[in-house]
Amino acid sequence: ADLPRVDFFHWVLVDLAPERSSIAEGEFSEGVTARGKDGPEAAGGARQGINNYTDWFAGDPDMGGDYFGYDGPCPPWNDSIVHHYVFTLYALDVDRCPLEGVFGGPEVRAAIAPHVLGQASVTGTYSLNPDVPA
Repeated sequence: ADLPRVDFFHWVLVDLAPERSSIAEGEFSEGVTARGKDGPEAAGGARQGINNYTDWFAGDPDMGGDYFGYDGPCPPWNDSIVHHYVFTLYALDVDRCPLEGVFGGPEVRAAIAPHVLGQASVTGTYSLNPDVPA
């Protein structure tokens, strides 16, 4: 599969306390939950938006739902192009993301754009295809 590359949000997390210095494994999510995880409230006063598995599984009677929180990578096994996963943390000049209700990654990007003081990103690569070095 050589699907065109698009942004696919695996996790949308906002309102992390500025004094937080780490996130423990499984603190916000453990595994994929059919029909999605609860949200948007999350640990420590944070909020989680819906990830793109909400769109991916839309219309599927067994898996469809609102996928809040983190759901990890699962690229097509036969994809001939390595997948890049970008984790970005933003420092803002506001205490709370100016969104309410259900929101996704594109909405967060637009809402925080005028409030970004700085950002840091790290990129990882992954593939399920043994012929594609990640």
